[in-house]
Amino acid sequence: MSEKSKKLSLFSFFAMTASLFITVYEYPTFAESGLTLVFYLLVCGLFWFLPVALCSAEMATIKGYQEGGIFGWVGKTLGEKFGFAAIFFQWFQITVGFVTMIYFILGALSTAIGVPALNSNPVMKFTGVIIIFWLLTLLQFKGTETTAKVAKAGFIFGICIPVGLLLVLTIRYIHMGHPMASSFTSKGFLPTGKDFPALVSFMLAYMGIEASAPHINELENPKKNYPLAMFILVIVGIALSTIGGSAVSMVVPASKLSLDSGVVQTFQTLLSTGSTPMTWAVKLIAVLLAFGVMAQVSSWIVGPTEGLQAVAQKGLIPARFKSVNKNKVPVPLLIMQGIVVSVWAAVLTFGGGGNNVSFLTAISLTVIIYLSAYVLFFIAYFVLILKKKNQGLERTYQVPGGKISKLLIAGFGLFMSVLAIISAFMAPSELKSSEVHTYLLTLGISFIVTLAIPFVFYQVYGRHHSDTYKPKGRPKNEND
Repeated sequence: MSEKSKKLSLFSFFAMTASLFITVYEYPTFAESGLTLVFYLLVCGLFWFLPVALCSAEMATIKGYQEGGIFGWVGKTLGEKFGFAAIFFQWFQITVGFVTMIYFILGALSTAIGVPALNSNPVMKFTGVIIIFWLLTLLQFKGTETTAKVAKAGFIFGICIPVGLLLVLTIRYIHMGHPMASSFTSKGFLPTGKDFPALVSFMLAYMGIEASAPHINELENPKKNYPLAMFILVIVGIALSTIGGSAVSMVVPASKLSLDSGVVQTFQTLLSTGSTPMTWAVKLIAVLLAFGVMAQVSSWIVGPTEGLQAVAQKGLIPARFKSVNKNKVPVPLLIMQGIVVSVWAAVLTFGGGGNNVSFLTAISLTVIIYLSAYVLFFIAYFVLILKKKNQGLERTYQVPGGKISKLLIAGFGLFMSVLAIISAFMAPSELKSSEVHTYLLTLGISFIVTLAIPFVFYQVYGRHHSDTYKPKGRPKNEND
């Protein structure tokens, strides 16, 4: 294959990256902020999404830093222990995120098949999460080629088409004279103090962007096209999330909004305005939405384990996790991941205090675990710029503007990451006083335990088995 044929066009790179983070299941969460959602999407896009995208691009193209993604980026600068923690957080957050996504799937399917208990009964809900996730996991054992096709179809038919319909039907709804829900119009563009807890949920709109950074060397003219792709992605991401969140907020009052089936609720209202309610169309769209998120779950099941395979190669986790089947699928890692997801499903479904509380807790926990990896990532970037500037590290791409610009951009990203983590522990205003305790207790305990796991595991197992510490004719610690 020629070098030219290996290059990704701007559009191909854009499409690949967009499929990693654009989804629909967070729209109801955005909708609770009313018009303020536009402000949050702009701020998070410009001051968090872009810093992550630009800084990860530079880290990913440094010679010798590509191994294991964020594990290599953080490990080469802060040391192996912190690199292990970063890759653990990046993987572990998706085990919570899977539960959130499948909650949305169950909410849509409960409408499509007319079984409300699938979304309201804790036992049925937990059983549904387990069945869907393990079936999708078993599907991965045959390899990712089929799954990739399903993921592409799911993105087109389960995300792009429903969002387009949502826009058209909402315009029609307003044009017919129906009033906007007061929960949308009662809030202004700028947030107030009580709106601050919502910040953490808006970070979810852009998470996963760094996953495309390792492919920057395959992009045509990366110095020009990568920043351009990121700016386009910010615009598209903000536009789609604004359309989805605003439509839900305009149509469904916050007091009646279900966070895991709010998008379907919106379509039910939009399609019942005529003389004959289009129940069949609502069910069809619910199936498409469920398929879209199900396809996204499938595409993420194997992806995050690639970094853990690199960790296994270094000896930081047991050697059995290096093994793959004939289709190059890391079966032991997927089984371990499935067990962890099953545990989270039990904790969040039976200990979450109800549909909206469980969903809010799952989203907040997903984001703050992921942000813990980003905090380490930005600190590592500061070390790279301030302490390793004279080491002659070759790279294909650099954040534009020189040293001051790099520090400023990374500073925005670190500040937003810390701010969002803090906001998660301020209970959302939509929770009842009886639900606040459950939310904070579940979130706090889960987060503390999660932060401790990688450092305890590294101390007890990883550092004693790491090949970094084995005599192979090199220094004890290459970061010293």
